[in-house]
Amino acid sequence: MRFDVLTIFPALFSHYPREGVLGNALEKGLIEIHAVNIRDFTLDPHRTTDDRPYGGGEGMVMKPEPIINALESVERLERSTVVLLTPQGERFDQAMARELAGLEQIILVCGRYEGIDERVRALCIEREISIGDYVLSGGELAALVVIDAVSRLVPGVLGGERSTEEESFSDGLLEYPHYTRPREFRGLRVPEVLLSGDHARIRRWRRAESLKRTLKRRPDLLEKADLSPEDKVLLEQLRDQMQEST
Repeated sequence: MRFDVLTIFPALFSHYPREGVLGNALEKGLIEIHAVNIRDFTLDPHRTTDDRPYGGGEGMVMKPEPIINALESVERLERSTVVLLTPQGERFDQAMARELAGLEQIILVCGRYEGIDERVRALCIEREISIGDYVLSGGELAALVVIDAVSRLVPGVLGGERSTEEESFSDGLLEYPHYTRPREFRGLRVPEVLLSGDHARIRRWRRAESLKRTLKRRPDLLEKADLSPEDKVLLEQLRDQMQEST
């Protein structure tokens, strides 16, 4: 998987990706991350990437020429897409990350200031993505989020084939709680079921905890979750318990 990131702050992509999971994936050649400095494609001695908006208003707008020239400098692979990181885009989630992981290349355009000239959207952008309903100073942090989430789904990045299957959102639910040594810490003990060695019982407990946590924290996810008949029965029981406790 190859990521090409168009930004006026390329140094932001030289540190975080070198650590942890992404760093290991880079060393193994499973992913590539290339930061393209938009300023290198400006048309004036001052390397200007923004200008005042036509029609007036606050802030500055990123000029079309440097962005499009930078995009045209990137070699396109057969299965690739050009993404603009913007609050106006589709909400990024695990399903979208899985979809993007099926590509060979993702070209990420990071806006700044009040946004980019609309003609960049019209001429070059194939998809717009938002990581949430809030405003950041630019698209760089959002690009790193996309890179991290998608890279984890590239075969070999996490090692085991089942490494991502039980994580939060992988099946539409939040993940169950985890415990490790010691068995007791500050008066809190590891649930006995996890010490039982009964894998079927542990699996049922984890599913129940996943449903309980989702119902309590993100009930909206249950509308689209892939639930079995057993899950639905358990959910009704959990709802009844929650109502009794209130």
